[in-house]
Amino acid sequence: MHRPPSAETEVADELAAVRPGLVARYTASLAGARAAVLTRLWRAFAHEPLPWIAGREPARDGLVLRLRDGRRLAGPAADPYRTDAYVSVVRLDDAAYDDPARLVTDLGVPHSAGFAAELGHSAASLALSRAGQEIHPDEWPGSDWGWERRVVDGHPYHPNCRSRPGFSVAEQLAYGPEHGPVVGLGLVPVPAADCLVTGVWPGEFRDGATVLVPVHPWQAAHVLKRPCEEGLAAHPLMSLRTLAVPGGPHVKTALSARLTSSVRDISVASIAASAHVSDFGQALAARADGLLHVTRTLGAVAAGSPDLAAVLREPPRVYAAPGEHVVPVAALASTGLPGSPAWRADFARLTLTVGLRLLELGVALEAHGQNLLVVLSPAGDPLRLVYRDLADIRVSPARLARHGVDAPDLPARMVTDDPVVLRRKLFGSLVGGALAATAGSGAALRDALEAAVRELPRTPDVVALCEEPLPVKALTLMRTSPGNAGDLWAGLPNPLHWR
Repeated sequence: MHRPPSAETEVADELAAVRPGLVARYTASLAGARAAVLTRLWRAFAHEPLPWIAGREPARDGLVLRLRDGRRLAGPAADPYRTDAYVSVVRLDDAAYDDPARLVTDLGVPHSAGFAAELGHSAASLALSRAGQEIHPDEWPGSDWGWERRVVDGHPYHPNCRSRPGFSVAEQLAYGPEHGPVVGLGLVPVPAADCLVTGVWPGEFRDGATVLVPVHPWQAAHVLKRPCEEGLAAHPLMSLRTLAVPGGPHVKTALSARLTSSVRDISVASIAASAHVSDFGQALAARADGLLHVTRTLGAVAAGSPDLAAVLREPPRVYAAPGEHVVPVAALASTGLPGSPAWRADFARLTLTVGLRLLELGVALEAHGQNLLVVLSPAGDPLRLVYRDLADIRVSPARLARHGVDAPDLPARMVTDDPVVLRRKLFGSLVGGALAATAGSGAALRDALEAAVRELPRTPDVVALCEEPLPVKALTLMRTSPGNAGDLWAGLPNPLHWR
């Protein structure tokens, strides 16, 4: 039977046309990229509530999954917090698989075809991302985009860690932060009367009665389908759609592409609420005893739809004193600092102190490695935190009221008094995401948490953190459940009980 060309072959063919000098390194990176994606996939198979898995049984040399159709899937014991690519092969009955896309194709479970295609694209794009990288841990970047360029592998636990459907190889090289490009943002003129503007929209983004809306060139070509003169040189950050203007703001653009899990736009409602949410963030930071800064939203605009919108944000570097570095948590592994148990404990203590203090107040941050940054001393000690992008926080009016704080006017999706929802938001992103990925294994995460929780007040939230399974998003279940519009969750073994 004729098989269509794989994503790996398609990327290789495109790469030979646009950057032939990278082909050999891309080819050499493929096996490691497949293992990285397979490791993330095996974590999901071992721990997520996938409906086609009937049971899980420890085996002498690993783990066996019993499928509902009678087949057996076998692989190594799965540490849900481990980040190195330690799974190179799994076995479906008697057949060995080192290719996650081929494995999911042959599993043939519901909605597997589309997911298999995404996995193939993820592995191929990851190999492309790795092909041109030379990171030297002792040479720390001098720019915020230099730090973000170091996050080569994308999401530490999502099998779609590097999936960028809709982007050609040329576009990945031109817009992916790991490739170090300078991106020419377009400035689309829109009559001010046709725009919703909040905050202060600066003069350099105006032309008389016209608002100049920054537009990502991919969005201009594929969604707006209009020519767009380049008017602003910027460096892409790890979210791809947010870019840093040298000496200026971070610009969050509309980019209607699926990145990792979902298509993320900039809703008109979020533009309308941006000033209130930004002011609320400053009030939160004021209650953190100097341990937290929240980047301000300077201005936001929507020109009739989420497809043409932008947000200007304060760059996190403004919160660094001379000699200090502001580092996205996702980039910490590239510094070598997390190799020290004492450093990991200090970092866990800082992040949990801030995160749980705000949770008690009534605010659950989505403190994953992209939103959360840490201010490091010249010697590398974690001093303070910087949080950016408040769009996905959850706020409890009841908890705020207990502390004498009035709930701001926020979008309804941000508001909840449900402690389960609040804890999932913080614990899943901070502990199951930022801290776990920084630690790199269950044992290292346990040691860091044990050192930190001893100093925390014994609130109901801390008890839940110490005693209940750790909630994390069931990322593979979400990608294979197209009828579900919201988050789905898994409970991982509590790292404080890890042995």
